Amino acid sequence: MDTKNNLKVRLLTLEEAKNSMSLKKYGALCFATDFAIIQGILCSEGFRLNDLSRELGLIADYWVIPPKGCNSKDQITYIDGSGKFNGSGKWRVCDGDDCATGTRPVVKFMCLYDKLSNLVEYDGVKIAEYGKYPQSFVGPELNDKLEKLFKNDLLMKTGNSYAGDKTTPADDKFSLIRYLEYEYEGERYIRIMSGEEYEQHEIINKSIRVQPKTPYWIKVEPIKWIIDSNLGLAISEKVLFSNIQFLSPNTDYDDNFENTNIYEFLNKYFAKEIVPENMYEYAKSNLQQPITRDVKKIARKVNPYDFDYSYISEEDIIKGGVLSGISVFLHGRSSDGKSARVKQIDPDCEIIYMRNATPESLNGKSVYNSNTGEMIDVKPSWLRKIEEKCEREPNKIHIIFFDELTNALPSIQGMAFNIILDGEVNGKWKLPDNARIVAAGNDMNDSLAANQMAEPLFNRFAHVYINTTTENWLKWACTPEEQYQKLDYRHEKQPSKIHPAILAYIMYRSKFGNDALRTKFTGEKPNADPRKWEMASKMLYKTNNPNMLRALIGEDLTQDFINFTNHQVISIEDVINGNYTEADLEMNISEMYITAIVLSAVDDEHFEIVRDFIKKLGPELRALFELMWAHGDENRMERISELIEEEKAKVLTK
Repeated sequence: MDTKNNLKVRLLTLEEAKNSMSLKKYGALCFATDFAIIQGILCSEGFRLNDLSRELGLIADYWVIPPKGCNSKDQITYIDGSGKFNGSGKWRVCDGDDCATGTRPVVKFMCLYDKLSNLVEYDGVKIAEYGKYPQSFVGPELNDKLEKLFKNDLLMKTGNSYAGDKTTPADDKFSLIRYLEYEYEGERYIRIMSGEEYEQHEIINKSIRVQPKTPYWIKVEPIKWIIDSNLGLAISEKVLFSNIQFLSPNTDYDDNFENTNIYEFLNKYFAKEIVPENMYEYAKSNLQQPITRDVKKIARKVNPYDFDYSYISEEDIIKGGVLSGISVFLHGRSSDGKSARVKQIDPDCEIIYMRNATPESLNGKSVYNSNTGEMIDVKPSWLRKIEEKCEREPNKIHIIFFDELTNALPSIQGMAFNIILDGEVNGKWKLPDNARIVAAGNDMNDSLAANQMAEPLFNRFAHVYINTTTENWLKWACTPEEQYQKLDYRHEKQPSKIHPAILAYIMYRSKFGNDALRTKFTGEKPNADPRKWEMASKMLYKTNNPNMLRALIGEDLTQDFINFTNHQVISIEDVINGNYTEADLEMNISEMYITAIVLSAVDDEHFEIVRDFIKKLGPELRALFELMWAHGDENRMERISELIEEEKAKVLTK
């Protein structure tokens, strides 16, 4: 409870939601803030139009206090966002530990009576402002700008922060995370990292689809409250946040709302944060000097060391080690893309294949000069090459990559240890100052050829454990690269690094819990893994015959892939000419996936016709179609965005 403002926050009761005159006029459905969407709220598909404010948004489910007599965790009530409140609104129950249901705070009107501002009225419904909270995504351009400033430590912390829960629905207790507030050009923002998975309908403003593990900047804005004079309540106009459980898992509701997780969160954190004490404003008004880094330190209320607690990827850790001059070792199974990650950082890295290394290839050799009668030390070729690169580009870091280090003999590993330990080759030649070392190898339980690293060698590295998931592999596979746009033998160009049929198949299998990215290795028959699928893609592009794949991924998986792709689908020509019936749209899920992929080959001229057709298959398939059609092309992505904006405008003018 916020004693300073005497603010006690709760939720609507089910009866209040049914009987509120303001909600009967305004609608019981409720839009979600972008902040709540990125946190993982469950929203209804598509956009809905608010008849009063003419605003577009995603409709969200939100908790209400259960009626008296509820004593079970699976009877917690919430308002389904599928309809307005007009007597036929849907009131449902669900488990109280659900994190995808949102929170719509409510306070007594008298607590805000003398604090409200900007009072307006829509058809008899009064709306006013009180307090501020993170709500709207700033848009791609400002998001990129703020992210760059953040990474270069050029944003001022205000001293304010907002609480959240960093756990998942499977976790059994609350784990606090703080979203720090920053100021830029007079406005306030917070930074939030999206989670690992999002459903297709989760879109933030400006028609930007939430991407997993991505930073988003959210503007802190005034909270709008619907004033219900009959009930004496101020009801937040929007669902402000999500990912806070009503109850802890395996906990029954005891008919007392004040014993719930959501009540504690609302009054322990939210009530104090919407009108927080602002240390940054205090510093500006009381220190007669420009805002400097010293003042910035005074202004900090939390995180005194200015740590960045945001999510980092494996690539980020590798880069951090390289920039810090710390040698990095990449662990992972065969085909997990260890070398690919190194090449992303330094495409021109110097690779030493340790499995085939000899003392001379690693340490150089001494040769006899018959003219002088002296022994001459000859540098190994890899050292000469790295020296040339480092001298040619002194301001750039160059990587020496010891690949398959665990497959090297212990004696060869010992030579590598001396190079890693001292930055010196054969005790004679120092590595250039702008050279860095990265090594990789398979662990002993992943490869019969692997050898155990000695403890001194192991302890010289920062260790990164690579785990290629279907999600991050698909993200990589859908990113175009220059090298994959070259001419090939069959086609004018190879449009993507991974064949779209393979992408569709992996997506399809993954969605329904039967992952095909990697199958078990038996040593008897071919199995699938990320590298094999990349090889399969190349073979499919060149031969156009899926039966070829059995040599790479095995008979059973190849047949399943053929069954998936060998469907009768509606062609681009059929769509353009309207040569289909409603019966043709009755497809199973695999047929819809392959149809979306096939239609994504449409040319620019007929794109909109095909896109209008693909909408009939649902938002998820439309998103897949747009992704495959655009495939990273900026002009095509811009065209899609313009179409979405036009669609919004049409809705607004109705």
